[in-house]
Amino acid sequence: MKITIIGRQMNVYEEMKLLIEKKLAKFEKFFPGEGDANVTLSCKHNQKFIEITISAAGTLFRSEVGADSFRDALDDAATNIERQIRKNKTKLAKRLRENVFVPYPEESYDDTVVEEEEIIRTKTFPIKPMSPEEAILQMNLLGHQFFVFIDDQSGATCVVYKRHDGGYGLLIPEQE
Repeated sequence: MKITIIGRQMNVYEEMKLLIEKKLAKFEKFFPGEGDANVTLSCKHNQKFIEITISAAGTLFRSEVGADSFRDALDDAATNIERQIRKNKTKLAKRLRENVFVPYPEESYDDTVVEEEEIIRTKTFPIKPMSPEEAILQMNLLGHQFFVFIDDQSGATCVVYKRHDGGYGLLIPEQE
């Protein structure tokens, strides 16, 4: 697994890099020979934050945790990702066997602030055909409230979202 470690407005010491690599090595058993991990460390309001994003077989696993120390945050984030993998183990195993997904390329971010403060952040991402069930799984793995995808049956760009009552919604555009 390829691991990229980034420090936001800080230096990441070699000892911490080795600890992160050791902690993430256990995910190698889930994704042998493939997988990319991006780890971002930052300090905000006297708290240490670690964001881990693992991309393997077209599926993203993400956890962002804040704690008093980077070690505690790393432990919690690794535990969260392992929980996500185990929770969705059978669905993921089916996908990995069928090679349904093509790996995502790196997402690109533009964190520049616009003068009018209308758009704070722009994010681009690849969009690919999948079923609504797969989109819900991907949304849950990312920890997002919604997910945009192309419906593999109709070819329409759709959105699945998490409802306040705990269920899920699907937005389908009208065809004229």
